[in-house]
Amino acid sequence: MFKITPNPPEPGSTAQSAKSKAKQQDEATKRVLDHYLLPKSEKSQDAPKPGQLFTVVKGLDNECLLANLSETLASADAMVSDLAFELEGSRRHVALGIQQLIELGSLLANRVLDNVEPGR
Repeated sequence: MFKITPNPPEPGSTAQSAKSKAKQQDEATKRVLDHYLLPKSEKSQDAPKPGQLFTVVKGLDNECLLANLSETLASADAMVSDLAFELEGSRRHVALGIQQLIELGSLLANRVLDNVEPGR
C-alpha cells in the first residue's frame, strides 16, 4: 500500500518561520511588560481648569457622591432658611424660592440614593 507523505519543509523556510515566531513573541512580551511596568503618562481630561479651586476625587462610587450631595444640599437649605427669616419683602420671597429649589434637589438626590444598590 502506498502512503502519501507531505513534502518536507525547505531548509531555509523553517529557520525563517522560527525567527518570525520569535520576533512575534518578543513583540508581545514587550507590549505586556510596557503595559504593566512603564508609567502611564496621564494627561487627564479632568485636569483642573485655570482658576479652578475645588475638585472631586476620582474613583468615588455613586453612593458616596450622592450621600455628600445630599448633606451639602441639607446644609445649604439650613443656611438659606435661616437667612430668609431675617429678610423682608421680595428678598425674603427670593430666599424662600431658593430654599424650595434646594429642597427639591435634596429630595431628588435622596431618591436616587435610595435607588442605588449597595456594592455597585
